[in-house]
Amino acid sequence: MEADALIAARHQALEGILDERQRRLYAAVEAKVLGHGGVKRVSEATGVARGSIMAGLKELKDPENRLPQGRVRRSGGGRKRLVDRDPDLLVALEGLVDPAARGDPQSPLRWTCKSLKQLARELSEQGHRISHVSVGILLKELGYSLQGNRKTLEGTDHPDRDAQFRYIQEKTQQALDAVQPVISVDTKKKELVGNYKNAGQEWRPQGEPEVVQVHDFVDKELGRANPYGVYDLAQNAGWVSVGTDHDTASFAVATIRRWWLGMGQPLYPDAKELMITADGGGSNGSRVRLWKLELQGLADEFNLPIRVCHFPPGTSKWNKIEHRLFSYISMNWRGRPLVSHEVIVNLIAATTTSKGLKVYAAIDPTPYPKGIKVTNAEFATIQIDRDNFHGEWNYVISPNKKFM
Repeated sequence: MEADALIAARHQALEGILDERQRRLYAAVEAKVLGHGGVKRVSEATGVARGSIMAGLKELKDPENRLPQGRVRRSGGGRKRLVDRDPDLLVALEGLVDPAARGDPQSPLRWTCKSLKQLARELSEQGHRISHVSVGILLKELGYSLQGNRKTLEGTDHPDRDAQFRYIQEKTQQALDAVQPVISVDTKKKELVGNYKNAGQEWRPQGEPEVVQVHDFVDKELGRANPYGVYDLAQNAGWVSVGTDHDTASFAVATIRRWWLGMGQPLYPDAKELMITADGGGSNGSRVRLWKLELQGLADEFNLPIRVCHFPPGTSKWNKIEHRLFSYISMNWRGRPLVSHEVIVNLIAATTTSKGLKVYAAIDPTPYPKGIKVTNAEFATIQIDRDNFHGEWNYVISPNKKFM
């Protein structure tokens, strides 16, 4: 009927403007004008429930029944909240998601994924009727949010952890003030070489993602890439050797040698000492005898004392190379399959920052066998002078006199 169509059109024009009470009263006015059968017709035309229209008519008829100014419902009106109908619901929900319960073997979701549907299912089994949507609403009210893991725990702190940081900073600043080379070294995470998924995203035509292998099994021909980096603090420049064999102390020092010959020596022709900051573990660890023996060879070759300062155990993220070089390399190749060693080298070399970072890279195909033992006789040839403060972390390796 034409009247009903006009009512529907007027209601649609007011959609989003009227609040709940105004919508109810408007529908009641339309029904009152139509007379007998008006409630049904207006309800069908507008979608407003008959009960709401009847409540509106009652409010229009009886001024004393009208709501106070500013209210759209009577106090206590509407559906009661889940937590009001089920006082134990929040306690049960927190019992499932509280981080303190994660280590409890009796926790129902100790070994399961805590998705909203999983939580809703578990709560229902406990006698709490709730949808997964309502679970999400309650979790937000409780102050929970979706979060990933954050790497902040560094293990047990060494008592002299902060003192070693200050010591490294002091020695570094002294070297920089004297215009002596200071480098930070480390191995970047080993990477699978081949058409494998690489974390991150890159811009591509919509609906055309890069197709990669389903399984990340090591390709026997391509193997892995071992990027070892050298970062020059003063120059904001880095060198990365992409190894194709094992990550050993010999590989680490060979990379430092390549950096010195290609970048360091031209920049510091009058260098009196080379300072290296390195992690406490790995191929350049403070307890690795081969690392010290290889550095002795480097000191002899270039007739240059080498000062080494290791970071305390478990504090590798504080090494400058981690956040001034490696992090930007990871950002530059995110979402790009590392299909070959050449691609890896090109992506590393293309890494730049707004602060002018420059990176050079090359493949090192040299075999570096593992398990090389340094004899006591060989170790005795190392001209090592340990500092008074934690000599196991801080030392200088000087050239042997017979090579001078």
